[in-house]
Amino acid sequence: MTVERAVRLVAGVVILTSLALARYVSPYWYILTAFVGLNLLQSAFTNWCPAMTILRALGLKDSEAIQASST
Repeated sequence: MTVERAVRLVAGVVILTSLALARYVSPYWYILTAFVGLNLLQSAFTNWCPAMTILRALGLKDSEAIQASST
């Protein structure tokens, strides 16, 4: 799995989890949903988000690095 795909996976899981928590626990969990949405928005312009740094530290590779190593 690449960093880019893992970021989308993490974002989707966090959003769905926070929506469930907002529905069944407290509406304040919508703040987490908004945070993830804003983070995705800024990463569209900067091509960086904190999850990318964490996932790279865990050993995931960028898609460009995988393509370069396969050629």
